[in-house]
Amino acid sequence: MTSSPTPDALLGPADIRELAAALGVRPTKQRGQNFVIDANTVRRIVRTAQVRPDDVVVEVGPGLGSLTLALLEAADRVTAVEIDDVLAGALPATVTARMPERADRFALVHSDAMHVTELPGPAPTALVANLPYNVAVPVLLHMLDTFPTIERTLVMVQAEVADRLAAPPGSKVYGVPSVKANWYAEVKRAGSIGRNVFWPAPNVDSGLVSLVRRSVPLRTTASKREVFAVVDAAFAQRRKTLRAALSGWAGSAAAAEEALVAAGVSPQARGESLTVEEFARIAEHKANPHQEKETA
Repeated sequence: MTSSPTPDALLGPADIRELAAALGVRPTKQRGQNFVIDANTVRRIVRTAQVRPDDVVVEVGPGLGSLTLALLEAADRVTAVEIDDVLAGALPATVTARMPERADRFALVHSDAMHVTELPGPAPTALVANLPYNVAVPVLLHMLDTFPTIERTLVMVQAEVADRLAAPPGSKVYGVPSVKANWYAEVKRAGSIGRNVFWPAPNVDSGLVSLVRRSVPLRTTASKREVFAVVDAAFAQRRKTLRAALSGWAGSAAAAEEALVAAGVSPQARGESLTVEEFARIAEHKANPHQEKETA
């Protein structure tokens, strides 16, 4: 049995700045880097994520390791995926120095998360990450799609992105991210994070989003690719009725109307009013399957 980490194992503001200075790291806007400098915040994230002692957690964009160390306190194992050469090179040493008794429970994957298709060790059960807002949605969807064993996810993203992900049908901010996230999971807002817990302080507020994977996958004869093609088409021209917005996808407005009526959806409705289940029904009723290649 491993001993519990020392109380000062987590990184504080001075530790973060000292580490950054030693590595010559300056947070870049290009990669959306804002490092969490508050130990209470990372512990709150771990609590909100409901990380359990038997969890295998994957973290995307660990940076200098603030959240990584808090996750190691609570989980069985943590695998961090980091794209930055300098940060990826330094993180294992930080873990070993501050939490030596847990170092063998940590693994690093030096890669772009969008290209990760496998992870070392046991399959991940949870995803917990502070995601750069500029790539948050594609990274989240890629990880959920690639690793079906991930049951629970908690991501910290820009507040507007959090609102979009968790928006219900009918909301002004309901859109492609909302529907696609809901394909995989039950999604809800799980809190807000102030700007002063980051270095440098961002110009936007942040929010926590919880995603609990559907215990039973969405029941549909359409593939995910087919359903997402309908979603993309519907929101590409979100002010138009679905009859008009889906005309390119279906081959004509008349074909779109036929698919909508068959799916039990009004041709005059707009994409923002539909559930993921309704989008799936529309995909099932596409009249011209040979056009799938052109629209996917």
